Amino acid sequence: MGKVISIANQKGGVGKTTTAINLAASLAAVEHPTLIIDIDPQSNTTSGLGIDSKTVSNSVYEVMIGSADIDDTIRQTELDFLDLVPAHINLVGAEIEMIDREERERILKKAIESIRDKYDFVIIDCPPSLGLLTINALTASDSIVIPVQCEYFALEGLGQLLNTIKIVRQHLNPELDIEGVLLTMYDTRTRLSNQVADEVKRYFDDRVFKAVIARNIRLAEAPSFGKPALLYDSTSVGAKNYLALAREIIKRNKKLFKNSPVLTD
Repeated sequence: MGKVISIANQKGGVGKTTTAINLAASLAAVEHPTLIIDIDPQSNTTSGLGIDSKTVSNSVYEVMIGSADIDDTIRQTELDFLDLVPAHINLVGAEIEMIDREERERILKKAIESIRDKYDFVIIDCPPSLGLLTINALTASDSIVIPVQCEYFALEGLGQLLNTIKIVRQHLNPELDIEGVLLTMYDTRTRLSNQVADEVKRYFDDRVFKAVIARNIRLAEAPSFGKPALLYDSTSVGAKNYLALAREIIKRNKKLFKNSPVLTD
């Protein structure tokens, strides 16, 4: 049974979508069957993997409102071991349409259960909010990766996210764990990045991933070509950083994948 990991932080611009795309691609690159679910109405994960959301007939929106099975929404990507459940702009109204649905916080969890055995990892890209879509993602997940930008106010709002995780644990998903905190947009040349990194490590201790995502122009360019960094420029710093993150996550979950390949340095 695959491990479900949400990429979440209600603060925008911290690298959630970049992390979702490139972590999933890195896991798939070593032949771990991986599904990425785009549950953000902006559908940047969808376009970042080369799919125009306007051409999508069935998306996660149809799953959330109950008009399609998740099996009917899965699309193949350029990577052999990476599939996608795309998003659509209609997802903007999904939270209102879900209000009267029974067990509305568990809609995504129930949908994933039917396809979970097909994948080693299911990665969910959450919207920059703590609304019903994000609650669905956290309820469906085994763990959460929290990207934190290495800039001023990095920890701003994280208390609210941690409180939401606590509430989800109490009422919806007692097994939800923090997979780790990921430092993103790290610039070794600046004192600020180092100060933020030290502050995050003091706050989260061993929850902080050893892998750090550096500022990298190739990583920023890749989505405009509809590709993860591994396919756009596999030698780039960004691609290597996300391979290191995938390696770390695989090692943390090695009990689940005893006979699976592990990324080596």
